[in-house]
Amino acid sequence: MLLENCGYPEDIRVLLEARSLTEAGYRVAVICPREARQAWYDVLDGVAVYRYPAPPEATSFWGYLWEYGYALTASFAISLGVWLRHGFDIVHAHNPPDLFWLIAAFYKLLPGGVRFVFDHHDLAPEMYTVRFEHGGNRWAHRVLYGLERLSHRLADHVIVVNESYKRIAMTRGRVPESRLTVVRNGPDVALLNAARSEALPVVVEAAEGRTILAYVGVMGYQDGLDYLLRALHHLVHDLGRSDFACVLIGQGDAYADLQATTSALALEDYVIFTGWVDYDQVGSYLQAADICVAPEPSNPYTDLSTTIKMMEYMALGKPIVAFELPEHQWTAREAALYARPNDELEFARHLAALMDDPERRQQMGAYGRNRIETELAWPYQAKHLIEAYAALTARDDDNEMARAT
Repeated sequence: MLLENCGYPEDIRVLLEARSLTEAGYRVAVICPREARQAWYDVLDGVAVYRYPAPPEATSFWGYLWEYGYALTASFAISLGVWLRHGFDIVHAHNPPDLFWLIAAFYKLLPGGVRFVFDHHDLAPEMYTVRFEHGGNRWAHRVLYGLERLSHRLADHVIVVNESYKRIAMTRGRVPESRLTVVRNGPDVALLNAARSEALPVVVEAAEGRTILAYVGVMGYQDGLDYLLRALHHLVHDLGRSDFACVLIGQGDAYADLQATTSALALEDYVIFTGWVDYDQVGSYLQAADICVAPEPSNPYTDLSTTIKMMEYMALGKPIVAFELPEHQWTAREAALYARPNDELEFARHLAALMDDPERRQQMGAYGRNRIETELAWPYQAKHLIEAYAALTARDDDNEMARAT
């Protein structure tokens, strides 16, 4: 498994996939950047983890070009060592970036070859459009489309996170449906419910008995935390509410700017930044929340994307306020109240309405928990992943028999 935009086990989707494949009898090695204080080599729940020094966080097109080029080189060098020492049959690439097909192509050309699985987490062209002013450079945008197309074309199997990504793979990538599997970002309910945190009492005490709002996840410029802060400003200054505390759990390249925006909007008394929290502590923070938020604004990227935070909120029985995005609505359904896309004042009004209606919060939370437990939890998604791998290895066996005859 090749992973660049997060470490392991910090990337929860990769963690759950690697664990599930290991439990199914596969030997899994993950190559990824090293976070602070992590070992260069580790074995976690049977998964071998090889790490390389993380590059500086990119903030520009050229910065991303350097970051991804460096990651590609480091990943290839480590993969070569794993190949020479142990060998492998499948290269499973998690995007972004859409460059790991280059590594897969090398191994596919070797005698016997390997299979290439492209795990499509993010729509890189759409993400680039929303991250950079005026949509970024149009030539860079075309390159991103080309790299995505090459990832789709070279893949022996493509894994996508939802039906929107499946349509993109079939139309833009021209991937036949037989080579596509939807594996959603289902949460590990047991892990969330077992979570404990020593820092939690401090946060609860800081909330001073007020209604606790919570956000968990990456804090990038595309994740909508600036929309949330402006909605909270409306909640305080237009709707006259001071009986809440909003806990923001996570970190990302927008973190410093979000703290500055909090000060500029005079929200210091209402917003608590926890910084990065290990996944085994996330559940305890969310368990203390009364209302959870998914503030991703409507744009070409978020309209097609599914966030795992929505399902983590639902797994713990929390009501949600979100903007009216297609994949949000499919995921949460009646577990959320939906504000008009990017309407921060309406977002604030929905927050106020739920703050005043604990019975409705309970009903929404129960609906969301039931939807997770009966349809969306990780065991349901792991089944699709294992079936995709079984079909992939079965094709290998068929090809071996054909060559033998």
